[in-house]
Amino acid sequence: MRMLILPLATMVAALTMVSAADAATPIAGRWLTEEASAIVTIAPCGAATCGRITKLIKGPPSGPPLDRNNPDARLRDRPIEGLVILTEFKDGGDDWRGRIYDPKSGKTYKSILKREADGGLKVQGCIAFFCRTQRWTAAR
Repeated sequence: MRMLILPLATMVAALTMVSAADAATPIAGRWLTEEASAIVTIAPCGAATCGRITKLIKGPPSGPPLDRNNPDARLRDRPIEGLVILTEFKDGGDDWRGRIYDPKSGKTYKSILKREADGGLKVQGCIAFFCRTQRWTAAR
C-alpha cells in the first residue's frame, strides 16, 4: 500500500507543477491606457476576468462623455466612466483571451491580453488575424 501512495503523490505533484506552468501571468490591477486618457481596472468577474474604465483622465470640457456610438440605441446614454470594456477573459496558458469593446467606434473585437517582461500589458483587438496593439502601463 505504501508503494502505491508514493507514486500517486508524485504524480499529483507533477501535474500541479505542469498546470501552474501553463497559467498566464496575472493581469489584474489598474492600467493606464496607451493614450493616457483612462484607467482601466481589471479584476475577476464571475468565472472570467473583466475590465472597467474606472477613471477618465482626458474628457471633453462639455461634461462626462457617453457611449454615443453603441450599436444598441438603449445603451447610448451610459457614461464612459464605469463602462465595462473587457469581458469574458480566460487564462489561455500564455495569454488571456476574451472580448474588448471600443466606445469610440461602438464595436466589440476578439482580444488578447498579455503581461510583458517590463510589467506592462499588451492589449490587442483583432478581426480575423489582423490585430491592433496597444501597450498599457500600470497605474499608480
